[in-house]
Amino acid sequence: MNITKIFKVSGSVKCASDKRVHVSLFNNINIQTRCKSKLARPKAIEMNKYKKTEEDIRFSGYCLLAIPIGTFLLGTWQVKRLKWKLNLIESLKERTSTEPIDLPSDLNELKDKEYYRMKVRGKFLYEKEFLIGPRSLILDGEAASEKGGIFSRKAGSGYYVITPFKLEDRDLTVMVNRGWIPRSERSKFKMENKITDSIEIVGIIRTTEKRPSFVPDNSPAKGVWHYRDLDAMAKVAEAEPVYIELLAEYSTPQGPIAGQTKVTLRNEHLSYIITWYSLSVCTSYMWYRQFIQKLPLL
Repeated sequence: MNITKIFKVSGSVKCASDKRVHVSLFNNINIQTRCKSKLARPKAIEMNKYKKTEEDIRFSGYCLLAIPIGTFLLGTWQVKRLKWKLNLIESLKERTSTEPIDLPSDLNELKDKEYYRMKVRGKFLYEKEFLIGPRSLILDGEAASEKGGIFSRKAGSGYYVITPFKLEDRDLTVMVNRGWIPRSERSKFKMENKITDSIEIVGIIRTTEKRPSFVPDNSPAKGVWHYRDLDAMAKVAEAEPVYIELLAEYSTPQGPIAGQTKVTLRNEHLSYIITWYSLSVCTSYMWYRQFIQKLPLL
């Protein structure tokens, strides 16, 4: 072989920059070495990038995954709350619409009869009546302020008139919420026309209530009552701890507005369900885009 041809042989090498460089046979070895080193660098960079993504999922990524999981659990909990509230509303409607029951001989049975209708016959003892309040006016089972219209503008706050009721057929006295009066009539609520004859009344059974938050304690000695404490009220009224709220048809002219039993319950659980599940879907998609889509294909 002619040695001159060997030295004249030229080759071409394609590097990472996609440029072809013509070199001699002896220089071709060095050029190929440099090109290999250039081609190896991007692979090293990609491996480091993938390794960093895996570390992100392993630490902060799984912590952020708690957001969609947590919101999903909250939405599921609200589904259970919705079923509970619907059952409660249905039970409330059923109790308030049944036929009135008689006062049982064992008064302890009334603890499980809240919101049932009960009928009694006797006379009001007006000299021992007192007020509870301030309270909002209830119309058709809900607060007048929520209904709007003329009642919401003039109702404001007022008081419930609680009057002992002496039964005719037994030596027993119960307490009756005769209705609501505005604050302006607080000092003259005993001046309206009173029913002195023996009558039969129907009311909704209510049990004692706990002191609401941010509400002062009752002051029986001063005649100040903020919430329904049946045991303490019974001592002042010299009655049994039995309490009913008159139905709306027992309102008296120029007197208390009866029917002060709130039978509507707020039910916003469906909106909570939509909110929590929507947050779960959105945050799940964001987590998928941030961590799963950036993983290398195997």
